[in-house]
Amino acid sequence: MNHTLTPTGDAAQELAHLENAITDQLFQLQPSYAVFLGLHQYDGRVPVLTREATDLWLVGADRLLSQLRAIPEEKLAEARKHDRLLLELLIESSRFDLQESHDLDRNPMSYVGSASLTAYMVREYAPLSQRVEAMVHTLNEIPRLLRDGLERLDPTLPQPFVRLALSIGGGLPGHFAEAEALATHASPHLGERFREARVPAETALGAFLRTLEEECLPRATPEFALGPAKYQRLLWVREGIRTPFAEVAEAGWRDLRRNQARLAEVAAHEDPPRTIAECLEELYRDHPSSNTLIEEARRFVDETRRFVEERELATVPPEARCRVEETPVYGRALSTASMNPPGPYDVAGDEGIYFVTPVDLTWSPAKQEEWLRSLNRPMLRNITAHEVYPGHYLQFLHFRKGADSTARRVYLSSSFAEGWAHYCEQLTIEQGMGSDDDGRAEVAQLHDALLRDCRLLSSVGLHTGGMTLAQSAQLFQQQAHMEALPAEREAIRGTFNPEYFCYTLGKLAILEARNRYLAGMFHGSLKGFHDRLLSFGCPPVGLLDRLFGAT
Repeated sequence: MNHTLTPTGDAAQELAHLENAITDQLFQLQPSYAVFLGLHQYDGRVPVLTREATDLWLVGADRLLSQLRAIPEEKLAEARKHDRLLLELLIESSRFDLQESHDLDRNPMSYVGSASLTAYMVREYAPLSQRVEAMVHTLNEIPRLLRDGLERLDPTLPQPFVRLALSIGGGLPGHFAEAEALATHASPHLGERFREARVPAETALGAFLRTLEEECLPRATPEFALGPAKYQRLLWVREGIRTPFAEVAEAGWRDLRRNQARLAEVAAHEDPPRTIAECLEELYRDHPSSNTLIEEARRFVDETRRFVEERELATVPPEARCRVEETPVYGRALSTASMNPPGPYDVAGDEGIYFVTPVDLTWSPAKQEEWLRSLNRPMLRNITAHEVYPGHYLQFLHFRKGADSTARRVYLSSSFAEGWAHYCEQLTIEQGMGSDDDGRAEVAQLHDALLRDCRLLSSVGLHTGGMTLAQSAQLFQQQAHMEALPAEREAIRGTFNPEYFCYTLGKLAILEARNRYLAGMFHGSLKGFHDRLLSFGCPPVGLLDRLFGAT
C-alpha cells in the first residue's frame, strides 16, 4: 500500500494523514496487536515474515518516517507534537526489532507465539461463530508461517530462545484442543471445520519443533546479549529515554537497597523480632486451598476496588466490571496471574478478565503445596492490586476513555503499563491496605519489589555487562530471597525479554513525577495526580515531564 504524502502546507492535515498511514503500516507487521487493541477487522490475519516481505515493509516504513519528519513541529499544537513523536517511535520500534535486535532471525518464539488463539477465545466481542472463523483462518496460515520461520532463522540461535520456543510450542496442541472444544460448542459444523484446519497446523508445528530439537538445539550458542549500543537504543525507541543505561542501573540499585532496608526494618519490628526468611515463611503458610483460590481472588477484587474508592486514589468508572477466571491451559506455564483488559477500540464493553492459575491436580501433593504457597493471601492481594484495582484494569479503563488520538490509542508503553501496576502495589501499602495483618501485606509488596529491582539489574547486566545466566540467577537468590528454580527462570527470561526492566523503570518514573508535580500542580490530591497521569494513555515514561508540562 502506497501512502506517499503530497505536502499541502497544512501541518495538522498532513499529520492526520500520516497517523492513519503509519498505524496501517504497523498493523501489517503486527495484526495480533491490532486485535489486542480491539480492531477486529484484523481478526485471523497472520503476517508474512519472510525476509523479502519485511524488507519491503521497511521501505514503506522509511518513506513514512521521512514524511513524518518533514512536517514542521512548530506548526503543530502541543498535543499533536507529542503524537508526532509517538508515531516516530512506533516506526523506530519496529525497525529496531527487524534491523538491530533481529528478532525474526534469532528468536523462534516469534513464530510459535503467532499461533495463539487466546484473543478469540476469552473475550466475547462478537458471536462465537465469527470468532471461530478467525481461529480457523489463523490455523490455515500456521503452516506457511512456520515454513517461513524455518527458512529465515539463523543457523545458530541463542540456546535459551530455542528451549523456550520448544516449551511454548509444546503447549500449543493442548491450546488448539481447548479452542476446538469451543468451536464444537458453537456448532458441530464449525467444530469439524476447526478440526480440518487443526490437523495440518499441528503437523507443521511438529515439523518446526523437531527441527528446533534435532538441528537448532545441538548447535545453539549461549550468546544472546544485545550489547551496550543496542540496549541504549532500546531505551529510546520503547520508552523515549536518553538517560545512559548505567544511570538506569544505579537507580535500580538504589531502589533495591531502599526496599531491602525497609524489609529488614519490618522484620525487626515484629514481636518477637524475626529474620526476613521467617517473615516470608509466615507469608507462605497463609495460603488458600486449591478449592478456594479463585473465590479468594474474587474477594480481593472487591476489597481492592472498595479501597481505591474509599481512599480516593483514582476515579473508578461506575461501569467497571472485572471477572476472575482460571488461566487457560495454554498460558499456565508462563503465568501466575494476568489481566486481559478491554482494548481502547474494543466494542465488547469495559469488562476485564483477571486470570489466576490454579493448582494442577496431576501435580504431586508437594508441588501443589509449593504453588499455593506462592499464591499466599498477602501475595494474592498484592497481585490483585497490580492486575486489577488500582493497577492494570483501572489503567486500561482510563486508557479507553482518555486516549483522544489514534497515536495515543495505539502506543502502548510496557514501562507505563507495568510501571503503573507496580507503583500501585507500593501506593496501596502507603495508603494502609492490609495494615491490620501484622506487616504481612508490606512484606509481600517488598518481596515483589525486590524481584522487579533484580529484573532491571539483570536486564542491564545480561545485555551490557557480560553477566552470565548463573550470575543472574545468583542475583535473584541473594538480593530478592528467591529459591533456585524460580531464580533460574527469571534469569532465562531476561535473555529474550530485556524489557522486563519495565516494572521498576516505570515505577521510578511515576514516583519521580509524583514528587515533582503532586504538591504544586495537584495541591496534594493523589486522585487528581493519578487521573491526570492516566489520561495520557499509555505513553513512553521518558516523556512524562513533557506531558505534565503540556497540560
